[in-house]
Formats: sequence, structure tokens, C-alpha cells
Amino acid sequence: MNENLFASFITPTLMGLPIVIAIIMFPSMFFPSTTRLISNRLIAMQKWIIRLITKQMMVIHTKKGQTWALMLVSLIMFIGSTNLMGLLPHSFTPTTQLSMNLGMAIPLWAGTVILGFRHKTKASLAHFLPQGTPLALIPMLVIIETISLFIQPMALAVRLTANITAGHLLIHLIGAATLALMDISMTTALITFNILVLLTMLEFAVALIQAYVFTLLVSLYLHDNA
Repeated sequence: MNENLFASFITPTLMGLPIVIAIIMFPSMFFPSTTRLISNRLIAMQKWIIRLITKQMMVIHTKKGQTWALMLVSLIMFIGSTNLMGLLPHSFTPTTQLSMNLGMAIPLWAGTVILGFRHKTKASLAHFLPQGTPLALIPMLVIIETISLFIQPMALAVRLTANITAGHLLIHLIGAATLALMDISMTTALITFNILVLLTMLEFAVALIQAYVFTLLVSLYLHDNA
């Protein structure tokens, strides 16, 4: 097979124009709103999931931190639906792009840090220098803590990108191996196909787990600063 292994990660274009914005907006169609007094089962399940996520995310936050509830719920629903849509055949997953994940991670991280320096200045500065630090280690610890602070958004973005990309590559490789083995040994091809089905089921779980982990880490950053 001469297909490029990374072809599915190339940003799709239409008449030379990137259509990634339309792809990003597409999953929002699966979260309709209603003005009816009695909702259907889809809307009822959607509201139940939103309440469950909000309760788990906001239980550790103060009233100031709870103002981020809508942002965090929207974030986990967006990442989760985008990851799931990317598992469809011949589709594009925006969360495999490091630039997009950085575009989500950096503003959210910066918002939590700015909020911390604005409302809890002393506590935020105290993170750079733990209590009881020897005088000789103060400059080194300040540098290390500063680097670790600025690495946080990069770690958020790289974690999401790496996990989603690795899963897609594994599915692509095992799928290609299944097709190649069909001409050699049907029994081996069936075994490989079963592995592919199990891996696909695992990727559905990973898509949701990574959305939860990304949002949970943003929530923890907010908890440390708000």
C-alpha cells in the first residue's frame, strides 16, 4: 500500500481553502437546544450528562471558580464530540493538530494564572518558592518552578495530541495489515480484524477520557488559582 500514513492528519481543503473551521463547528449540531416543556430522550440524556459533569467539576471550586462552569462544560463536550467524530471513516480530527490544542490550552491556562495573580497574589507567588527552602537553592527553585508553570499548557496540548494521534495511527496500521493478510491467511486476517474492532472500541473510550482529562486539568489549574 502506497498510501501516506499521515495523510489523514493533513488539514482538508476545498478549492484551495481550509475547511477546518466548518469541521470544528459541525459537532455542535449534535447538541440541540429546545424550548419545549417536555424534552425528548436525547435532550434529557444531554442535560443529565451536563449536570453530572458540572457537579463533578465544580464541587472543589469556590464561587469565583464556579463562574467557569459553562466554559468547562462546553470544553469537555466540544473535545469529546470532536474526538468521536474523528473516528468515523474518511473524517478529519482537529484535535490531532498541535496548533489547535495549543490554541485551546494557552488561553485557558493564561486565564487561570491571571486570575490567580489578580485575586491571590501572595499565594500565587508562594508557589515559586516553597517554605523552608535553603537560601542557596532559592534562585534554582524559582527558575524550575517558573519553567514548570510555563510548561503546563504545552503538556496539556501535547498529551491530547499524542493520545489521539497514536490511536488513529494504530487503527490505520492494523487496518492495513488486515487487508494485506486477507490474501495470505484468512484465519490470521480474522484475528487481526477482531483486534481492530477491540482497538476501535478502546479508541471510543480514549476519545472521551482525553476530553475529560484535558478539562479536569484546566479545572485543577483554576482551583489552584481561584
